Amino acid sequence: MPFIRRIVVVCLVVSFALVGVASSVFAADKLRAGKATSETWGYLPLDVGVEEGIFAKYGLDVEVIVLSGGARFQQALVSDSIDVGVSGSIAMAQTVKGSPVIAIAATVGAPRGFAVVVVADSPIKTVADLKGKTISFATNGSLPDWLVRQLSVGEGWGKGGVKGVALGSVEASITAALAHQIDALMTATEVGLQLEAEKRARVVTEMGKYAPTMITQVAYAGQDFAAKQPALIKRFLQGWFATIAFMQQNKDKTVAISAKVFNRSPEVMAKAYDFEITTMSKDGQFDPAGLEVLKNSFVELDILPTKPTDDQILTRQFVPAQP
Repeated sequence: MPFIRRIVVVCLVVSFALVGVASSVFAADKLRAGKATSETWGYLPLDVGVEEGIFAKYGLDVEVIVLSGGARFQQALVSDSIDVGVSGSIAMAQTVKGSPVIAIAATVGAPRGFAVVVVADSPIKTVADLKGKTISFATNGSLPDWLVRQLSVGEGWGKGGVKGVALGSVEASITAALAHQIDALMTATEVGLQLEAEKRARVVTEMGKYAPTMITQVAYAGQDFAAKQPALIKRFLQGWFATIAFMQQNKDKTVAISAKVFNRSPEVMAKAYDFEITTMSKDGQFDPAGLEVLKNSFVELDILPTKPTDDQILTRQFVPAQP
């Protein structure tokens, strides 16, 4: 009997140990993280962080949810369909208008992720050739809309030096360009590089040099969620910036994952990596100079009548976010 008793005790100890291990394995907190679009390279850390198990190291089980634009992203946060996520910085102005959403970290700086693209047989060869031409983008009041204006101002042509037109989608812009209904399109750099690889178009210029200090992409959370779950947000940002560090040190793995996520060739995504990895924030801090450019853009796009204060559009509660 003592021997049997010892076996039972051992079995119970082992069982409790296994239960403890299982609990630790499955104790990760679920977090729904949204991406405003499927075509933006700056949102790739969500995919890399999940695939490489980086968020899991911070006790998070992250579900990546892809939305169909900045407006849908805002709606998803407001309706509690997502907890946190990444979208364009222009949307920070919506907080001033009453949207219960707050920017929690800067994620991407200069807009090297955007480029002016022309079709392969276009007579436009240089930036100078764009003067007086029509450049399309997706929606009015968006970052690409502002970049078209900034290109004109930056080249010394004034605000009306080029004509911008909103066509609703990247596909519509590509179709219009191929039909020679517009002269060029402002689109994601990786889209331009893919079209270039297919010999259907050419990249005339990337846009980083026209707004070198601007904050272009931002992490957001619902204000209610930020108030109730600050520890989760802190861990999310720690995982995000740990992923950035991984991406900077592991180009080949990052390119392989991005090729799968964007369904593009590794060669194209390797070029996109070189364009964009240098613009990724390492700690989420809101650079004052970048904020000033961003606030001016709200007024220039007629989104807000005056420049907002920092407190109206962001919180620094969670940054710097060191992994």
